Amino acid sequence: MITRRQAMMSTLFGAGYVGLRALATGVPASVLLHGRRAFADGASRCPDRSKAQFIIFNTSSSGDPLNANVPGTYEDARITHSADPEMAATKLTLGGRATVAARPWSTLPQRVLDRTCFWHLMTNTPVHPKQHDVLSLMGTSAAGEMLPSMLAKQLAPCLGSVQAQPMTIGATTPVEGLTYYGQPLPIIPPLALKATLTSPAGPLANLQTLRDQTLGQLAELYRGGANPGQKAYLDALIYSQSEVRNIRQDLLSSLSSIKDNGVGSQITAAITLIQMNVTPVIAIHIPFGGDNHADLKLANEARQTVSGVAAIDSLMAQLGAAGLADQVTFLSLNVFGRTLGPGNTDGRQHNPNHQVSIAIGKPFKAGVIGGVGPVDGDYGALAIDATTGVGVAGGDIAPLETLASFGKTALAAVGGDAAALGSKIVNGNVIPAALA
Repeated sequence: MITRRQAMMSTLFGAGYVGLRALATGVPASVLLHGRRAFADGASRCPDRSKAQFIIFNTSSSGDPLNANVPGTYEDARITHSADPEMAATKLTLGGRATVAARPWSTLPQRVLDRTCFWHLMTNTPVHPKQHDVLSLMGTSAAGEMLPSMLAKQLAPCLGSVQAQPMTIGATTPVEGLTYYGQPLPIIPPLALKATLTSPAGPLANLQTLRDQTLGQLAELYRGGANPGQKAYLDALIYSQSEVRNIRQDLLSSLSSIKDNGVGSQITAAITLIQMNVTPVIAIHIPFGGDNHADLKLANEARQTVSGVAAIDSLMAQLGAAGLADQVTFLSLNVFGRTLGPGNTDGRQHNPNHQVSIAIGKPFKAGVIGGVGPVDGDYGALAIDATTGVGVAGGDIAPLETLASFGKTALAAVGGDAAALGSKIVNGNVIPAALA
């Protein structure tokens, strides 16, 4: 019987721990697995390497009131916002245009706001357990595949990651777990990741020995007839002993700082997994108010909006410090949003007609896609003009198609072939106004 540690190691680093050998040498896992064939296979399976990004995917089955205090919800004075002074309506600039949001959003550095796109969408469900359906774009994806899975399958060949499967490290309930080809994926909390990788006899402590062993095995690839260009490529990638030592020390230091499974630890774990090139897509959970039916004076909503935006700020700062600012995109998609109209001062109800997603990264143009208007006695997402991205009554992307359009645009942003997207997601459109 395999131990839990062995199972987790196999999940993280693949059969034969090929990912560790890639980490120890700098040589992509695909080359270690497939030899010379990997050069051709990788090129043919990657639609556009220049646009590829790692994805940190924030999701919640709670139906957080993230949709209540973002740009696009301040044009109508009847929409209820928290009266907490920390949430006061504040001007900020997105894509060169002035807009208004709750104060926490204005505290993000302008360099982050210049890559931040807010999406007003309709998920068409008020039911918490429909989280899987929403991540599968409510029946519009081929074979019911989740958006994180589609992103991961597209990006893995481009990034040379150890595995194509996305990874969940922040799920608070089983319903927030991801699937791949319809199969549930394990949830690996930050503390479990730390315990597996940082022991004195753990895998990161032995990277230098693993490097030497793997380089000996690579000699067979050279003897097998790698051409001069391929040999030069491999030579340029192979780490020196000192580089491996620095990688080991940096990773051990990051993982050792994890003290719990909270948001800060999830961010640390996600960045570490990206540095190890384990997977293209990592799911986390940043709370933004939760299931706030009885939230007196919207106090919890205010508190968690402040802490949630601060978490995004910290994530972006850490990505910058790690040299990953141009290589990682943050996306969010929750099961539903919250009611917005008058009478929501002491809590909010489920809103199937309006949810806000956020995209922050190099591939995205700063701004607001879509908007809100009166629907069913409250507020919901407006239709979207496919060319401009503006929310308008009668736009050519109906509210029911906004979720699928978000998925298509996310795939296009990170290099998806526009001609092939129609077979992956059956309705909606790519919205060029959201793309940098």
